[in-house]
Order: sequence, then structure tokens, then C-alpha cells
Amino acid sequence: MINTDPKVVDTILQIIEILGTLAFAISGIRHAAARHYDWFGGFVCGIAVAIGGGTLRDVMLNATPFWMTSPMYILCTLMAQFIVIVFARSLKRLDNAWFAFDTLGLALFTIAGLQKTLDYGHPIWVAIIMGCITGSAGGVLRDVLLNKIPVIFRKEIYAMASVCGGVLYWIMISLHVSVALSAIATFLFIVVIRFLAVKYHISLPVLKGE
Repeated sequence: MINTDPKVVDTILQIIEILGTLAFAISGIRHAAARHYDWFGGFVCGIAVAIGGGTLRDVMLNATPFWMTSPMYILCTLMAQFIVIVFARSLKRLDNAWFAFDTLGLALFTIAGLQKTLDYGHPIWVAIIMGCITGSAGGVLRDVLLNKIPVIFRKEIYAMASVCGGVLYWIMISLHVSVALSAIATFLFIVVIRFLAVKYHISLPVLKGE
């Protein structure tokens, strides 16, 4: 990895995790609202998707889970709940709002997982896997709580977008591109993959049973 000021990297990482928490929390709470969960149920779904992937990543890295280091992440989830409650009618008109927030959360947390794993000295292939776990594990928890088939097990391109983003991040870091620019490019790359895959119905082949 290139020689970058640790304070700058930490600041970028914290901003990414906060934005990712807000985006994922809104996604989870919107899904819960569609299932007519009460306010507490919505908060549980929101916090599960917001911190689930990052918590699993940090446990595997033997680090203190990121949300335990600051109350900001809980506050972000409460803010997301407030947004969904107050602007429920506006969000309901946006049929794809949940998809947009889910995609933003996936991209942001993938980057956070990649960079944090690299900061802990692990090789890039481990970082790519951790980025995928950070970005998609929260969505699995959310879907389980909502009694739905997790999105990563469906045909839809989801976790693979995270993996592709991880490969791009690795290439840019290897070329000594700054962390900030690499993060922005990876974010846009993952978002574009997700939107194009859904718009043009691009998916992975389905396993065939007997």
C-alpha cells in the first residue's frame, strides 16, 4: 500500500462508515416499513443491516467493532428512522428508493472493509473478501429478519459488484493512486455495476437441479 497519512485515511474511513451506516439503515427501515413492522422492529432491521457486516469484519480482524467506538453510528440509525417516519409518503413515491440506499451502503461499506483490512496488514485477497463481507453481510441479516431469501443468493448482481469493486481498488492502490481517489472510483464502479445489472437484467447463471 502507498505511504499515506494515517490521519487522512482514518478520517476518510470514518466518513465512509458514517455515510454507509445512514444509507444501509434507511434501506433496512424501509424494508421493515413495507412489511408493516412497528418502530422498534424497524430500528432493529435498520441497525442490523447498518452494523452487521462491519461487526463481522471487525470480529474476524480481532478489532473492536466500529460501532462500539462512537455513538455516532447509533445516532445515524436513529436519524434514518426519523427520515423514514417523517418522509414516509415521499419515500413511498420513490419505488426504487430502497434499492438506491442499499446500493450506496454496499459500495461505501465495501470500501471501508477493504481499507480497514489493508490497514491491519492482510493481503489484498483477504481485503477483497472482507470488503464483500462488510458490504453484504448486513443485508443478509436484514433479509433473515424480514423472512426473505437473502439478496446475495438470488440471481441479482450484488456481492459480485462488491468483489469487482475490490479488484478495482487493488489495481488503483497498486498503481499508487491516492486512497481518496481510489475510494471514489471504487464507489462509482460498484454503483454503476449494480444499476446497470438491474436495468438490463444482468445476472449470474442459475444452478440447475436434477
